[in-house]
Amino acid sequence: MSERRWFGLRAGASNWLWIALVVIVLDQWTKYLITDTYELYGGITLLPTLDIIRLHNEGAAFSFLSRAAGWQRWLFTGLGLVVSAAILVWLRRLPSEGRNLLAAGLSLVLGGALGNVIDRVLWGHVIDFIRVHYDPWSFDFPAFNVADSAITVGACLLILENLLELGRGHRAPSGGA
Repeated sequence: MSERRWFGLRAGASNWLWIALVVIVLDQWTKYLITDTYELYGGITLLPTLDIIRLHNEGAAFSFLSRAAGWQRWLFTGLGLVVSAAILVWLRRLPSEGRNLLAAGLSLVLGGALGNVIDRVLWGHVIDFIRVHYDPWSFDFPAFNVADSAITVGACLLILENLLELGRGHRAPSGGA
């Protein structure tokens, strides 16, 4: 049996890493466009329920710990790097075929995590710019970005993979008694 190399397109499910790279590039490109076009809190309304607005989030999801004294920048940077390293190991250990949903979900989460880590390292905050709201109900969803969207879709794929795996595990055995 030949030993698989740690890095390489045939190293486990590492061939799915292109998804993470695409997410990082799209995330950083859209954030560049936003920061180049709008001042902080500036933006445009695209639809009655959708705004593009430049916001800075020094916390985590839903601005958790955004008002802390600054230590949260390094906490969330470190957390993002640890999660990213764990995902890389997980992808490496996955079989190269047969776990596509899991590999795609992990790659989306990886790209999103690294996209936001890049922001924290460079700027000390994450640049958010998509704002969904519905004024008659006073509904205002927290602003987000491409990286956040990739993490959300990736997490949904991971949940779906688990549900499908659970379903496969509970099937009645076929054949006689």
